[in-house]
Amino acid sequence: MARPRKTIVSLDDTPYYHCCSRVVRKAFLCGIDSATGENFEHRRAWVEGRMFELATIFAMDICAYAVMSNHLHIVLRVDAEQAKQWTDKQVLIQWHKGFKGTLLTQRFVKDEVLDEFELKTVIDSVAVYRERLTSISWFIRALCEPIARMANKEDGCTGHFWEGRFKSQALLDEAAVLACMAYVDLNPVRAKMAATPETSDYTGIQRRINAALKGEQPNELLPFLGNERDNMPKGLMFSAKDYLLLVEDTGRIIRDDKRGAISRSSQYILDRLNIPTENWLKITKDFGHLFKGAVGSLQALSQYCEHLERKRRQSAANCQRWLCG
Repeated sequence: MARPRKTIVSLDDTPYYHCCSRVVRKAFLCGIDSATGENFEHRRAWVEGRMFELATIFAMDICAYAVMSNHLHIVLRVDAEQAKQWTDKQVLIQWHKGFKGTLLTQRFVKDEVLDEFELKTVIDSVAVYRERLTSISWFIRALCEPIARMANKEDGCTGHFWEGRFKSQALLDEAAVLACMAYVDLNPVRAKMAATPETSDYTGIQRRINAALKGEQPNELLPFLGNERDNMPKGLMFSAKDYLLLVEDTGRIIRDDKRGAISRSSQYILDRLNIPTENWLKITKDFGHLFKGAVGSLQALSQYCEHLERKRRQSAANCQRWLCG
């Protein structure tokens, strides 16, 4: 039986979550349907555009993503501190970017005078919206519902387009985050939809590579910051160059028709994470099969389960075997 989302999300333990949503009725999200010959490639742009729009609304950052033919992967970072720091008016402004709100919240944003009862109603709404703006469920819902309506209209049918529940798993430490990002970024290469990461359309890795060629990082994605230091801005604790090289090295190896090896620079990252090369290759190839629940060290996994009052540490054996050296 599926668990309520609140029993698998613990922002006290980690802000990072891997989400995956699949379509139903053997529908194609995008790409070319081999059975009918119909081309749905344009739907990739629907998903990517909506995802980036929502990232400007919700208190969340996109770390990695891949829009596949019948499913999509996203690695999100929930910025709960940002949501807490927003004023009541800022919360409403954020919410109104994507949702109507209420007549009273619209009046409040316009600085119209409200009586005591109306003001209390607005404050109650602010509390609800502030929580929703850090809710992974609300983010995925706001992403998938418009896509489903457009796809159903295009297909001339009604009913569900996406599966009823999306998969989400907590990424409890640095190693889990990096391994999951690489797994997501290499989805098209692994599925032989693309020969290399830079030719993987509608993926975070392609966007990062294109930006790196200009000496930049993409504004739409959580940036890499390099080594940890004082007064660090928000970002990932690696250099963009090292991560891109690691993904490139890994992609060359996991493709049956490619030869390659982990470079010295990439090996440095794996040594820092205490992940043997053989384990890294296994994780980035079979992450979805190896880990059905939260991912991280045994200590982090135990703390996560304790906070959520869960007796069973799902995937604990694989976490110990593949992530703990």
